[in-house]
Amino acid sequence: MKINFNKNNDGLVPVIIQDDRTLQVLMLGYMNAEALEKTSKEKTVTFFSRSKNRLWTKGEESGNFLTVKSITTDCDHDTILIRAVPKNTVCHTGSFSCFGDKDPKGFLYELEATISQRIDEKAENSYTYALFQKGINKMAQKVGEEAVELVIEAKDNQDELFKNEAADLLYHYLILLKAKGMSIQDIEKILMDRSR
Repeated sequence: MKINFNKNNDGLVPVIIQDDRTLQVLMLGYMNAEALEKTSKEKTVTFFSRSKNRLWTKGEESGNFLTVKSITTDCDHDTILIRAVPKNTVCHTGSFSCFGDKDPKGFLYELEATISQRIDEKAENSYTYALFQKGINKMAQKVGEEAVELVIEAKDNQDELFKNEAADLLYHYLILLKAKGMSIQDIEKILMDRSR
């Protein structure tokens, strides 16, 4: 990976940290070549702290580490984008992100990851895994049942019941996607292609 550490004459480049599951921007830091090498090798985000004038691994005091999933650069090779999974909150203020609280628009990706984890780890006492074990026919049937319940609630004027049925449908749909070896991104891509 080619990075232009000399562009700003200080040996540092800005690094944007993005949640790998939800794509929410979590924070901005700076790296020198040594910090990037350590981050790449250990798969835990390490910055160069300008205030401490040393390498600083995010979470070294709080335990709120950032586990690296991918590292890319921008077109000018002078900014790094790291997609990572946060262990807990990211900001020193206690907020999920340095730019505010958890973004609900990205929560579906986090839920999708949780569903996938429960199935992959064969989580005992998990409704998700229990349904998955019953096979594709049962999962598809459950999506159908939830769709019918949503349609029934759509005809009434009870918004809370409608929203709860919509949530049930979406949850079971995510389980079915996992069973089919697909993801939300696969479906998003089709919708994006259709909108062009």
